[in-house]
Amino acid sequence: MKTITVQKLVDTFKLEILAGEERMDREIDRPRAHRPGLEFVGYFDFFPMNRVQVLGRKEINYLLTLSVEERKLHIGNIVKYHPPCFIVTSGQQEIPYLELYCEQEGIPLLRTEETATEFIAKLDGYLVKALAPEISIHGVCVNVSGIGILLRGKSGIGKSETAHTLIRRGHRFVADDIVVLKKLSPTTLLGTHNETTREFLALRSIGLINVVRQYGRRAFQEETRIVLDIELVPWKENDLNNELETVPQFTEYLGVQIPHIEIQLQPGRDVAGLIEAAANNWYLKQLGYSAAEEFMKRIEGEMES
Repeated sequence: MKTITVQKLVDTFKLEILAGEERMDREIDRPRAHRPGLEFVGYFDFFPMNRVQVLGRKEINYLLTLSVEERKLHIGNIVKYHPPCFIVTSGQQEIPYLELYCEQEGIPLLRTEETATEFIAKLDGYLVKALAPEISIHGVCVNVSGIGILLRGKSGIGKSETAHTLIRRGHRFVADDIVVLKKLSPTTLLGTHNETTREFLALRSIGLINVVRQYGRRAFQEETRIVLDIELVPWKENDLNNELETVPQFTEYLGVQIPHIEIQLQPGRDVAGLIEAAANNWYLKQLGYSAAEEFMKRIEGEMES
């Protein structure tokens, strides 16, 4: 199971440390934060104790209405579960009692100036990506007209050169050689780089190029949702290559099914253009349009007339 430390949250969101500074190595392994409202009134069924606990104005104002003894009881009931950390939002100041309990139990207490709603939205999005199951595969990742594509094929078959052509046509580069795939949901797969190869594209006979330096910031994208898996393969002489519509094929990554297409290579073929056509065709299918179905309707109409 993937984890991140509380210190990583502090660095990412520039959080202020109020207590528990010596325990910033505590690990977070759950992708969403929790606001302990019901828990403060004594209801602990289904309490997600392993999540980051976020305290907004409602929670803090409620605690301030309690007597000292009641406050001690309610806070103690949550603190004893030792969640990874507490984060107070909206820059709230009247929380010395909370600092005391967190310091005693060694639980980091952090603070942000953002509101609870704004901060939780950002935090949840970050945690989902940071803790998502992931794998690394050999390939190239590009974004063609807003459509994320994973290019695969044997080494030297032309994946990087094809990506370079797509970049020159105005599309965006994501990753070369090592593509990191992250599963964000049962149907969502994200493609990104591995930091080390960020912005670099390796071209045979040329060497490494920095895509951003050569083609500008708009030629590069940090990540993209993968919706097509395209494999570049050698030309097959006796293969049927003129079907009206191929039978749908899929490739599975981390349990997510991605539509798979094979593009056969031959001198003179505009591979980048074929990838653009595949991306546009996929988009039209999402809108409910099939060129093959329309063509068959025309044929049937001519036969009936």
